[in-house]
Amino acid sequence: MARFLRRRWQTSLDIGSGISRRDRRSCDYEAYAPDTLTSRAFTFDSGVTADVADAERAIARLNEQALTLIDTEALARLLLRAESVASSRIEGLKVGARRLLRADAAQQLGETLNDVTAAEVLANIDAMSFAIQTIDKEEPISTHHLLEAHRRLLCKTRLSDRAGRIRTEQNWIGGSSYNPCSAAFVPPPPEMIEELLKDLCIFCNDDSLPTVAQAAIAHAQFETIHPFVDGNGRVGRTLIHMILRKRGLAPRVLPPVSLILATWANDYIEGLSATRYIGASTSPAAHDGINLWVGRFASACRRAAADANTFETQVRRLQDEWRKRLGSVRSGSAVDILLKKLPGLPLLTVQSAANLIERSVQSTNEAVTRLVEARILSQMKAGQRNRTFETPDLIKAFTDLERRLASPAGDTRTSEPARRVPYRSLPEKSP
Repeated sequence: MARFLRRRWQTSLDIGSGISRRDRRSCDYEAYAPDTLTSRAFTFDSGVTADVADAERAIARLNEQALTLIDTEALARLLLRAESVASSRIEGLKVGARRLLRADAAQQLGETLNDVTAAEVLANIDAMSFAIQTIDKEEPISTHHLLEAHRRLLCKTRLSDRAGRIRTEQNWIGGSSYNPCSAAFVPPPPEMIEELLKDLCIFCNDDSLPTVAQAAIAHAQFETIHPFVDGNGRVGRTLIHMILRKRGLAPRVLPPVSLILATWANDYIEGLSATRYIGASTSPAAHDGINLWVGRFASACRRAAADANTFETQVRRLQDEWRKRLGSVRSGSAVDILLKKLPGLPLLTVQSAANLIERSVQSTNEAVTRLVEARILSQMKAGQRNRTFETPDLIKAFTDLERRLASPAGDTRTSEPARRVPYRSLPEKSP
């Protein structure tokens, strides 16, 4: 039975700390203790059941249509990058596509990365990549996967000493940074977390519910538990993709759900809050809350899949246009293979491209030169050492995707973005 636990917050701050009276006060507060998931029976209204089915068909269609692409894995990586950026953006980390791609390239070249914000987003990509690449139908999702994803997320931040560790103190959402007295929500106390996570993982490995409904409920429960001192939102959204991948619904292309959740931020928070009922899991409040959230989550999945399909079509058209610019391209040549791989490599060096297409540096360099001459690639770093090239058309497509998904109606011409997004800009000139 879900309940509030009344606790006492005793401040350790005194008047000499320079902290305001409001922030240094002691108080009674209530921490929320949710029901376990494995003890609940979930029933969905007919409308929600239909929404979930529509969402699953949309995600399946995205994966089926992606298989018609020459190199679906490359597109999947690019969409994963978009999803990772959006997931971080919900947490307040804002970084544009070009800035992120350049930071990623610098990191791969072993250069010192001074862009702290971009570094955090790249850590988010690493955490999400680990999570989805290590999960398959045979291996169960475990607390270890969640802890390792969290460790990768925070290992290069100021909170590295907390990376991959369950919190041992009370946390809260909203209100003061110094006490939970005015918090909007107080998660379970630390002594409950380990058992709640074990229960969550058991639920994640069950296949009795539709995949989208399971992902929605698991995400909401993880956010309610809030097991870490920081990064809960990002790990929680990574869990969504772990379930979609494990259940086989999204084996190749993951819909960028976090882009939609970031756009529908108020509905997202309201939906999560609706799942935090008090009393029996069979109560009307419990039923209505879970149906509200699952329905909204399903709508976000359906919208994400549709816009990802639009992006995929746009990338395919770009590849056709590139071939027209180049004229004759010999099948199996370095140019031919690089064109096929390019959607997953919007920023590259000759060496990274050679590794990807498995051709010599010399033949790859000749292919890159030809793509530069056709204005498909643009050199961003002068000189002969560690020359870096970008694909302006892909970065524009990436930006258009972010802008479209930031629009509540899916069209920035008729519905203004609901959050900060990059401006449409002209590609930079080569040096």
